[in-house]
Amino acid sequence: MALFRMLCFFSLALSLFATANAKIPGVFAGGPWQSAHATFYGGSDASGTMGGACGYGNLYSQGYGVNTAALSTALFNNGLSCGACFELKCGGDPQWCNPGNPAILITATNFCPPNFAQPSDNGGWCNPPRPHFDLAMPMFLKLAQYRAGIVPVSYRRVPCRKRGGIRFTINGFRYFNLVLVTNVAGAGDIVRVSVKGTNTQWLSMSRNWGQNWQSNAQLVGQALSFRITGSDRRTSTSWNVAPANWQFGQTFSGKNFRV
Repeated sequence: MALFRMLCFFSLALSLFATANAKIPGVFAGGPWQSAHATFYGGSDASGTMGGACGYGNLYSQGYGVNTAALSTALFNNGLSCGACFELKCGGDPQWCNPGNPAILITATNFCPPNFAQPSDNGGWCNPPRPHFDLAMPMFLKLAQYRAGIVPVSYRRVPCRKRGGIRFTINGFRYFNLVLVTNVAGAGDIVRVSVKGTNTQWLSMSRNWGQNWQSNAQLVGQALSFRITGSDRRTSTSWNVAPANWQFGQTFSGKNFRV
């Protein structure tokens, strides 16, 4: 009887612990505030930020605009952080921070490579293990003055709020399907993509680079469904978003995550 009571106690304790540490079902909760630094690149119109290591191409047409940043090695995580969203505030430097200490929201769209020829505290801003944001210039100017060049910032992960559904752009050729996944809400960054044709089971896709995912299956002539898993392990399934007569180069919109 005593053993039974002890087992019941431990079961209740584990249940309460799990409940206390559970996240809100279906909603990405973000993360704590941390410290980093920020610089800028890309020119006053951010035209120099187009393309990038995440594979998003034209950031204007993809809906990211100028609210973007290139991440240092410590934050980029070999491309796994592509699509993640962050809130940044200037680090309280009265000489350079803009009045009122405004906050900005950005999406990770590029990689800021290390410069080992420069010390980490003098030019090698993106050298590991430094967390660093190289912001599109218009976003930096919302935080601080141009002459500052580099400023300390506080940052945190936040849910990505996107208009419309997740977009799937299908490139490649008959036996090589390269799917660019964009406009992901919620966690924003994705860790797994699967595709299902009308005549296939669910097939895992492999990350080619950035947010380009590939499959070598023969999928031409089949309606396609996609299943996306975010870094928070939540999953969104878009059924039959591409009709059987889809063509390479086309983009289709599916079901997004709740925010």
